[in-house]
Amino acid sequence: MTSIGIHDLTVSTAHHVIDLAELAEAGGVDPAKFRVGLGQDRMSVPAADEDIVTMGAAAALPLLERHGTEGIRTVLFATESGVDQSKSAGLFVHELLGLPRTMRVVEFKQACYAATAALQSALGIVARNPGERVLVIASDVARYELDSPGEPTQGAGAVAMLVTADPALLAIEPVSGVAARDVDDFWRPNDSTTAVVDGRLSLTAYLGALTTAWDDFAARGGVEVAEIDRFCFHQPFTKMARKALKGLAQHTGADLKDSLQEETFPYNRELGNTYTASLYSGLASLLDHDDTLAGKRIGLFSYGSGAVGEFFTGIVQPGYQSLRRRDAVEAELDGRVPLTLAEYRELHSAEHPSDTDWETPRVTQGPFRFTGIRRQARQYEVRQA
Repeated sequence: MTSIGIHDLTVSTAHHVIDLAELAEAGGVDPAKFRVGLGQDRMSVPAADEDIVTMGAAAALPLLERHGTEGIRTVLFATESGVDQSKSAGLFVHELLGLPRTMRVVEFKQACYAATAALQSALGIVARNPGERVLVIASDVARYELDSPGEPTQGAGAVAMLVTADPALLAIEPVSGVAARDVDDFWRPNDSTTAVVDGRLSLTAYLGALTTAWDDFAARGGVEVAEIDRFCFHQPFTKMARKALKGLAQHTGADLKDSLQEETFPYNRELGNTYTASLYSGLASLLDHDDTLAGKRIGLFSYGSGAVGEFFTGIVQPGYQSLRRRDAVEAELDGRVPLTLAEYRELHSAEHPSDTDWETPRVTQGPFRFTGIRRQARQYEVRQA
């Protein structure tokens, strides 16, 4: 049987950055509460002329430059930071990237789980026609109220994945365990630009979805926990993944040490919460930082508040190191422009009306810009070389 999975994987983020130590000190909080208690160091913040579309397009561009567009007939865009109630953010990306007209483009939404729903759909498309390739993009901006408990778990970033037959990075195995439950642990009402979260309930819902999904995975013939060499969990903050591994260990009776997931943390400690992109930026970090993964099995758990979870596995392919992008990711992280706390608060509070025309200031130097609103429609441009 032909294997199907992730052929290549890229990460991108926003223009600005906030050091959480500064945010802690300004609020009279011990910085260790964020650095150790949450497991976070910094968080990316979008400039006025960027959003999920510009980040998503920037993440996808290197994939197309490396592999071309032949065979790509589908773009699946996952986000919980949608820019339109009807039109897929993927269509903006499709135009910015100059992709062929003969494509299906759609947006997926179910909190942070949406990227896994898109990935599973992509696997099905390729299984039906192994000659096709699917571009999956996950892009989000995590926003909470200023001075709220959720503020230090904000962030921004995007991941793009090329899903193919005979993948060069990760072959996804067929067994999957799933969980769903209607629970109000986290949501964003239509009339709000920031999310509402019950932190204690969200922790409980996350761990409950993990154990339910694991039990379903095991019941459907999934491998034993001892056969999994590394774990990669959804990371709203990296300490949550540590809690998840501990919870899975208690549930299964296995001895699961943090070393089994430690290399999934470096990127997310810098990006902050990237919602749909979080699990897969953790995967990118693992592949970029661990030299010994060829032939190893990775267990992945995706969670989306509200709540949906899925546990599945994949086998890392020989030669995966040749596709690494660690230098590029670290250069982008190092190149972010720091904001003062006053600048950050002003940017966070800025209103973006859709009923009047307006233009964004030119801030970023990336390949794509959000330029503003004209006749109630969002406008984007490709930066000219």
